[in-house]
Amino acid sequence: MQKEKAFKGTVLALILFVFSMGVVSAETIKVGILHSLSGTMAISETSLKDVALMAIEEINENGGLLGKQLEPVVVDPASDWPLFAEKARELIQKEQVSVVFGCWTSVSRKSVLPVFEELNGLLFYPVQYEGEESSYNVFYTGAAPNQQAIPAVEYLMSEDGGSAKRWMLLGTDYVYPRTTNKILRAFLKSKGVADKDIYEKYTPFGHSDWQTIVSDIKKWSAEGPTAVVSTINGDANVPFYKELANQGVKAEDVPVVAFSVGEEELRGIDTKPLVGHLAAWNYFMSMDTPENAAFIKKWKAYVKKHGLTGGDKRVTNDPMEATYIGVNMWAQAVKQAGTTNVDAVRQAIGGQTVVGPSGYTITMDAKNHHLHKPVVIGEIQENGQFEIVWQTEGPIRAQAWSPFIPDSAKKVADWTYPWVCGNCTEPKYQM
Repeated sequence: MQKEKAFKGTVLALILFVFSMGVVSAETIKVGILHSLSGTMAISETSLKDVALMAIEEINENGGLLGKQLEPVVVDPASDWPLFAEKARELIQKEQVSVVFGCWTSVSRKSVLPVFEELNGLLFYPVQYEGEESSYNVFYTGAAPNQQAIPAVEYLMSEDGGSAKRWMLLGTDYVYPRTTNKILRAFLKSKGVADKDIYEKYTPFGHSDWQTIVSDIKKWSAEGPTAVVSTINGDANVPFYKELANQGVKAEDVPVVAFSVGEEELRGIDTKPLVGHLAAWNYFMSMDTPENAAFIKKWKAYVKKHGLTGGDKRVTNDPMEATYIGVNMWAQAVKQAGTTNVDAVRQAIGGQTVVGPSGYTITMDAKNHHLHKPVVIGEIQENGQFEIVWQTEGPIRAQAWSPFIPDSAKKVADWTYPWVCGNCTEPKYQM
């Protein structure tokens, strides 16, 4: 009898324990963070993890969402593209997160995309990319090519940008640089640039020996006004810029415009020899707006509070702003929907607006799941910051599919109900 009572007591205790665990977990809303904290992309992605945690902490300090605190679940796919998919599945199925903020490279995004579409997860992707994609399950908070790459090349073609006639397209060997350069090659041809005046070269992740390629830059520039368009990603940028300096390639002779180099990547480089080289983004830390001053102040306070590596030298950059905007847009959508249900939140995200640190009102396009963003071009300064030399008057609507590629020009991205279309030539009516 005593054993029976003890057994029943144990079972009851277990039931109460499991129930209590369920209650505790129900009191938080899990949020996934999927960024490389090790490997070749850690130089860029670690700050995105940090700023996402800052935004989550800020929301929690202001009362959380729907009466609950946000619980971040951070995983490290370690710059291993197949591991991104494995970690994404773990976040959605095992951890049951309501949303994921993550990825940097397009190959990592392509790796996780089937997982989010299969499991109906929600991904906010915060980095500039090559376009040529539209997903029901992804919101793209970085720039599409018409919000970065095309305007940058147009600027370099202009008198203010050096009137470039010859073009060197240098990139890391994966989908983003190759597709972006496919678009740029088509754009350059539409402007009358001949194939003989376009040089295209790809190197592996982590590439460190740039002597030959920089020597080629010097040779090419001797034959006419030349510009370098860089889609080099990750820590390979450090030896690339060092070699430019070693061989005396100066911005006034051969300007380099980068699409994946910002304040964070320049933090560990002597920038004095690089003054005048360019980057094209949608935000720079140097932007003089009240919103940016407040953003930087919050970031500095967060870095100090949590003792983050780098301390006072930590900077802000474009993908950090895009991450911060994405977290806050998702939170606004959850409040509007009154639930974290993915289908309800996805519908509510379209049309959300946030005044970003750039000072612009940023809008999420309900049709193509991309942000309307300004375009800003900056010159590298000695202090590792950028002086803005050109910017659009207002935000530009993203083009998910490039008009310069025949196969893409007629494609439609429209996810508004009842129209459902990612890559068809006419929207499909959803019954």
